[in-house]
Amino acid sequence: MAAGGAVVLLLVAGIWTAVASTSARTVARPARAYSTTRLDELLAQLGYLPLTWTPSAGQTVPAATDAAGQLAAAYRAPRGRFTWKAGYPSDLRRFWRDGTTDGLMLQGAVMAFEQQHGLKINGIAGPKVWDALLTAVAGHDANKNGYTYAVASEGNPETLTIWHNGHQVLQADADTGIPASPTTIGTSPVYLKHYYQDMKGTNPNGTRYSSPVYYISYFRGNLAVHWYPRASYGFPQSLGCVELPWNAAKTAWEYLSYGTLVTVQPGAQTPSTSPVDPTT
Repeated sequence: MAAGGAVVLLLVAGIWTAVASTSARTVARPARAYSTTRLDELLAQLGYLPLTWTPSAGQTVPAATDAAGQLAAAYRAPRGRFTWKAGYPSDLRRFWRDGTTDGLMLQGAVMAFEQQHGLKINGIAGPKVWDALLTAVAGHDANKNGYTYAVASEGNPETLTIWHNGHQVLQADADTGIPASPTTIGTSPVYLKHYYQDMKGTNPNGTRYSSPVYYISYFRGNLAVHWYPRASYGFPQSLGCVELPWNAAKTAWEYLSYGTLVTVQPGAQTPSTSPVDPTT
């Protein structure tokens, strides 16, 4: 192959090994040593993070099609600087952990990448993710959905606000959970989407319910953003989900792609019974 050689992962003696093939040689190193810093850099370059990355002066950055060079950089990331893109709320910044795997922002970005490349969606950058990532870099295969962040505020009125690619694209009255079935305060990524679903469960009084709903984006366990018919919105009425009127729910569903971080923010209407996610 030419400079755009392939990168593949092989299981050798029980260890995942990355192999970059060029016309001149083959480079192989254990994939378990991949750099999380480089993961951040590549995801930013492909548009999966709300940041840009610029290499430091004097750093050697391989060409996108230099398979051997990209593989070497995956183990020893070139130094550089991340810069926030404009237009997002400052609250989003607390989910960024440069160079570590414990940040929700990185988890969401990996999930978005996994979904677009037909991989299992778990937010873990394993061998298959790295294989697909290096291939995407070589092919300039950037994020097709853009970057989205959403905040469900339990203020008065309750609202859902969505930012996409640095612009606010939606703010609508919404409903969150009643005191007997409150919405968890915290942040988590969208992990499952349905256009339609017959939601079934148990009411706080023990009776069963079956509710047809549309435009569903699950972000925490059985909690989702979705349409549900109400006479009005803006105060706690749901069993934990973030409910929206039809048009707002349709718009939200189009923007809330896999991996999108959804923050439920406490406010004047937050029930005293609301659980809080201590990790976010």
